[in-house]
Amino acid sequence: MARTDPAVRRTVEELSRPGPYAVARGDLAVAGLPGVVFTPRSGLGLPAVAFGHGWLQPTARYEELLRHLATWGVVAAAPGTQRGALASHRQFATDLRTALDVCTGVRLGDGAISVDPDMLGLVGHGMGGGCAVLAAAEDRRCRAVVTLALAETLPSAVAAAPGCTMPGLHVAGENDQVAPAVGHAEPVARAWAGPVQLRTLPKAGHLGFTAGSHWTDVLIGSGSETATRRMSRALVTAFLLRHLAGATDYDVLLAEPPVV
Repeated sequence: MARTDPAVRRTVEELSRPGPYAVARGDLAVAGLPGVVFTPRSGLGLPAVAFGHGWLQPTARYEELLRHLATWGVVAAAPGTQRGALASHRQFATDLRTALDVCTGVRLGDGAISVDPDMLGLVGHGMGGGCAVLAAAEDRRCRAVVTLALAETLPSAVAAAPGCTMPGLHVAGENDQVAPAVGHAEPVARAWAGPVQLRTLPKAGHLGFTAGSHWTDVLIGSGSETATRRMSRALVTAFLLRHLAGATDYDVLLAEPPVV
């Protein structure tokens, strides 16, 4: 698709902006799991995703994306567990599945929100992306997986990928020095059992997908990037609306890697 393709540009512009829904923020701790959840203020039978944070990253760095998804009608829950240097990837994958349990088993928003158990997905950044793959391989409810700068895990996300029959979108950063695509997202995509896309964002670093600043920016040698966040918001939103809610309006963005 040409660099100046107006349909791609319009779609990126639309999906990188907030959607039509007013948003409420909640605390997963009321259901026994530390973390946050963002929902539309009302709606029944909504899609939902559990989001996995990156290594050492607070969930606050992803609230921009979580809130954005909620404005487009997707319930987004992010466990705040396994934030230490020696995080258990296996346990974090379990926590992501528990977050989906909370979304489907608890009436959110003072009873004004419900989630369709057939419209569930998993999303994650870095370590959380690898853990999203681990969780998806064990959870038949999962209908779509999106990873951002996926990092390999223990147990291996590459080894788990053949168990993932749902559609997958793996977004890598061209300048990612922590989890370069060649050793992390690419092997997972090659091993994926279902329909899969691997997209590489130009000039994107490992923490370019996060918002705000954090002491790990110095440790990792990366930081928040406006262009990376904008493009990844659009891609994640288009993919989830397509594969969880069945919306085809934004397929032009998923047809091939856009350059905008």
